[in-house]
Amino acid sequence: MKFKEGEGWKACYDETSGICTAERSGSGYYHLYEITRETFDLLEDGMSDHDTFESISDGRHLYMDVNDRCGPPYTIVFDDDYEKLCPWAKVKATGRVWPDELTDAAVELFESEKNNREQRRRKREEREKKAK
Repeated sequence: MKFKEGEGWKACYDETSGICTAERSGSGYYHLYEITRETFDLLEDGMSDHDTFESISDGRHLYMDVNDRCGPPYTIVFDDDYEKLCPWAKVKATGRVWPDELTDAAVELFESEKNNREQRRRKREEREKKAK
């Protein structure tokens, strides 16, 4: 595994799987993303916070934890496989995990989560088949 790191972020390229992932964190938030190899290659220590945020958040959101004092803390698991995709990450969880139905609705509603729609729809179909 190859790593890059900067202020408030860390990224990993897993040579075995070919998958690139990144985490962003700061006071009150923690995010995991699957990113492209091109994005991984562009990341470098010393990048502006804005450029780092724009680059990493263009990826597919895997996990999110918010504890920003604007309400109760919460956690959203966009992809149940986040631990397999990011075994290196030091995942933070401070609040209740959103139920699948609420996460599915948010992914369908928010344009920022469009990269998760196909994956969430597949998982929803599997859950519905099991429930029958």
